[in-house]
Amino acid sequence: MSPESGGRRISARSQIVLFCGLVVLWCLLWGQFTVLSVVSGVVLAVVISLLFYLPAIDLSGRINIWHTAVFLVRLLVDIARASLDVAWLVIDPRYKPSSAILAIALDTRSDLIMTWTAEAISLVPGSIVVDVDRQESVLYVHVINVADDDGLEDFRASVFATEKRLVMAIGSVDDVWRVNQPNELTRSVRRGRN
Repeated sequence: MSPESGGRRISARSQIVLFCGLVVLWCLLWGQFTVLSVVSGVVLAVVISLLFYLPAIDLSGRINIWHTAVFLVRLLVDIARASLDVAWLVIDPRYKPSSAILAIALDTRSDLIMTWTAEAISLVPGSIVVDVDRQESVLYVHVINVADDDGLEDFRASVFATEKRLVMAIGSVDDVWRVNQPNELTRSVRRGRN
C-alpha cells in the first residue's frame, strides 16, 4: 500500500467521523433523535462539508476505558478544587491579584489531543487558553493566583499531567511513547525558545 493511499484512508475515515459528529451534534442541539432531525442533520453536514474546510484528524482508533475514567474523575476533582480556590480568592480581603501567561510546549503532535488538553485546562476555573500554536504544539495559558516560579512550574506540571492522562486514554501509540519519555531536558529547551 502506498503512503498516498494510506493517507487517503486516514483522511476518509476522519472525514466520516467528523461528518457523523456533525449529525449527532445537530440532533443533540434539537434534543431529539427523530427521522427529521437526522435527515436535516445529514443535509446540514453535507452543506458544511462542501462549503467549509474540515481538517483531517488522524484518529488513533484506541480508547482505554480505565484511563478515560481516570481522566474524567480527575477533571471533575480539578474543577471542584479550583472552584473552591477561586471562590476563596473572591472573598479573601488579603488577596493581591497575581496572574501570568505561560507558553506551554506539549509533547503531543496530535491536533485532537492538543485541542482536548486546551479544553480541559479551560474548564478548570482560574485558567484559560488564550492562544494556540499548532505548528509547535504550544498552548498559551492565562492563569491566576501565581506568585512565584514554583507556582508557575506547578501549573505547568498540571498541564503536562492532563495531557498525559488524555494521551493514555485516547492517544496514538506514538503519543503514548512521547509522554512517557523523560522530557524535562526537552521541555526546558522548548521553554527557552518560547
